[in-house]
Amino acid sequence: MAAPAAATVAAADALPVLPPAKDIPSNLVSSFKSWWHAGENQSAAAEQRLLRQLPFFRPSSSSSSVHEGPVVATSSRVDLNTPKHYINTLSIKSTTRSPTAPPPAVMLHGYGAGLGFYFRNFQAVADWAGRRGTDVFALDWLGMGRSARVPFTVKAKRDDIPARVAEAESFFVDSLEEWRAKMGLEKMTLVGHSLGAYFSVVYALKYPARVNKLILLSPAGVPRDPNGTTMPSREVTDAQVAEGSDEDHPEPATKGRVGSLKDQQKEQKRQESRARKLFTYLWEEGWSPFQVVRSTLFWGPMLVGKYSSRRFTGLTEEETRNMHDYILNITLAKGSGEYCISHILAPGAHARMPLVDRIAALKIPVTFVYGDQDWMDPQGGTESVENLRKAGNGNGRMYVVPHAGHHVYLDNPRVTNELIVKELDRPVN
Repeated sequence: MAAPAAATVAAADALPVLPPAKDIPSNLVSSFKSWWHAGENQSAAAEQRLLRQLPFFRPSSSSSSVHEGPVVATSSRVDLNTPKHYINTLSIKSTTRSPTAPPPAVMLHGYGAGLGFYFRNFQAVADWAGRRGTDVFALDWLGMGRSARVPFTVKAKRDDIPARVAEAESFFVDSLEEWRAKMGLEKMTLVGHSLGAYFSVVYALKYPARVNKLILLSPAGVPRDPNGTTMPSREVTDAQVAEGSDEDHPEPATKGRVGSLKDQQKEQKRQESRARKLFTYLWEEGWSPFQVVRSTLFWGPMLVGKYSSRRFTGLTEEETRNMHDYILNITLAKGSGEYCISHILAPGAHARMPLVDRIAALKIPVTFVYGDQDWMDPQGGTESVENLRKAGNGNGRMYVVPHAGHHVYLDNPRVTNELIVKELDRPVN
């Protein structure tokens, strides 16, 4: 269900106004060259520039195959059962195996992103892996990032919501299961962000014997209330929230704290009503926001540059440039998994089949993490923890990270990293 050309043009008008040429950051001028040369080699190079910041990362072209540290990281493609289907994978492996090692952690990105978005979190989880004698993996979902951009289709009729949702979910969770089998992993702890967190829950529901625990960072698709969230464009337009001080720490999600966050969201929602009708139409037609970038020729790199310079204000100039190149390259790749969004989420970013109504079947620890300026509705997390408790699972938890929005792992990486490691170490009853 592709959007008509007129709808795509209209969507471009809804995006932020481009800055005058004199206001264009100098480090984005070279992005016009990359526009013409975007491809697999360029996206691989962009990803490697992010990963080379890790002292334990070894590029495939590296002449040094020996690493004396506690972990070593490599990047590879993992072929799936279907020809030309593969998963781009970062493997962070402990150099000393422990007989009591916990299951490996698998980090899963959100909508339209890639494993490179976690570059500020890899050091912390690598330290955990080295200390515990286990492994960490990060991967790109099939049809996103640098994984195979295979055709994405849903055959179910438009009004058959359960069938549409099941088809769209299976595209991702079944490929994750194939990846797990290819990697020879018995169990995994899934750390997912946004839509990646949603798919993590769906995977655990479908393959419960393969999941040790879930750590959900600002998960999408949890609440059933369509008025609880704001427009899905926030996923690609949110500005970064300033990092906190060393005294900051995650807060237990009290009733008052959740209420305060919901009040902020209601005010933001009132300010976004102007474009809602247009966005609803485009959404139901299967439109993807990334179509705009791919269809705007010269302005494509500028749109991405405006986003990355606004989004990653806490990074160094080099990190910002590397993230810009990375996002640009994965955005320009052929559209694929991104078209799942209208089948899984309804306009307004609430799930067509909310997780809050399904999650009680899980018997494992589940941790919800939200930013204190998040646009995802934390009430869904609160209700999910309660539903788990009522079903006999007392291992549900929820935290609010200060000075953080939807991209909590980037907005306040220090606090979020500490929380991820704490939950990775939490004993499973």
